[in-house]
Amino acid sequence: MDNAKNLIIISHAPSANTKRMLDAVIKGANNHEVSNVNVRSISPLDTSPDDIRDSQAIIIGTTENLGYMAGLIKDVFDRCYYPCLESTQGLPFAFYVRAGNDGTGTRRAIESITTGLNWRLVQEPLICRGEFTEKFVTQCEDLGLTMAASLEAGII
Repeated sequence: MDNAKNLIIISHAPSANTKRMLDAVIKGANNHEVSNVNVRSISPLDTSPDDIRDSQAIIIGTTENLGYMAGLIKDVFDRCYYPCLESTQGLPFAFYVRAGNDGTGTRRAIESITTGLNWRLVQEPLICRGEFTEKFVTQCEDLGLTMAASLEAGII
């Protein structure tokens, strides 16, 4: 994969269900029909500005905590915002939220920060609201596949 593009997935998955969602995103992104994309899943604590600068697309996953993104995802933005500000403008990204309530505050916060970074939201945010259902797993797999296939095809 000499000309492979890099897709990173940064996700806070503190529960069995959010881990299943993350695994589904990874599975979708690694679909056998997508061959020219390197997929890496990085924990928020292990994410560095270099990881972001070296990627051609990002998927962010977070829980909704008190109407806001998880603290570890916010920490990624806090540590990486200024080191990435000039070098990642236009970076395509998508995100998903495991929201017990409505996810509105989390969505607004992520969109506000990424607007400041001048990143490009390339898919409607996936907000998984209410009681956990298997539909969330399927939606997450579709998100991963769509991002990887779009990156490989040069659409994003």
